[in-house]
Amino acid sequence: MKELVEFIVKSLVDKPEAVELKEVEGEKSAVLELRVDSADLGKVIGKQGRTAKAIRTIINASGVKNGKKVVLEILD
Repeated sequence: MKELVEFIVKSLVDKPEAVELKEVEGEKSAVLELRVDSADLGKVIGKQGRTAKAIRTIINASGVKNGKKVVLEILD
């Protein structure tokens, strides 16, 4: 899951080396904390949050397949 989000986000941003992704595992859920360069934050979120929503939809679909709920948090 982490690799999937990392691949998608690094494809979107101008500074892929600044992408930090931390995974916090729970029993039935996982939280992915994403940090990007401040200049790339708008690209990850997208207009009206559409890009972030699309990423969340993809990881939720993947999480259902694995039997886990996945939450993506985009941090400043």
